[in-house]
Amino acid sequence: MKTTMSSLAVVALLGGAAAAQSQESVGDAAAGEKVFNQCQACHVVTDDAGNTLAGRAGRTGPNLYNVVGRTAGSVEGFRYSSSMVAAGEAGLVWEADTFVPYVQDPTPYLREYLDDKGARGAMTYKVRKEEDAKNVFAYLKSLGSQGEGDGSGDASGS
Repeated sequence: MKTTMSSLAVVALLGGAAAAQSQESVGDAAAGEKVFNQCQACHVVTDDAGNTLAGRAGRTGPNLYNVVGRTAGSVEGFRYSSSMVAAGEAGLVWEADTFVPYVQDPTPYLREYLDDKGARGAMTYKVRKEEDAKNVFAYLKSLGSQGEGDGSGDASGS
């Protein structure tokens, strides 16, 4: 009995450390808000009630409200590249492990994801630093996400 309790305590401790580490790897929402200023030329974050949470009138890119946990290429009424639609149909869901490398180099990311050298993304801007990409992800997650997951790679919120 004592061994079982000790084992449970170790598992709980390790689980807590892993959760803290995955949250840490996601980024800093406050820093991401500053980085998002570069994104608002093309993107806006508008909630379901029509309130603009971030950005201005950017409509070149899709609304990023609830982007975390959302299937790629799935905002109703937005015209995505055929490659983005194909990536969503192939199972691409925006979590930290997909969003961060995508925003750092969109077209090469889609080419690798789809295993298609001809794939092209419509997003031309690149977030140069990985830390900035993680911070933007954390910021967007703080504004709303599809699921209750931690955004660190599980697709439970799709």
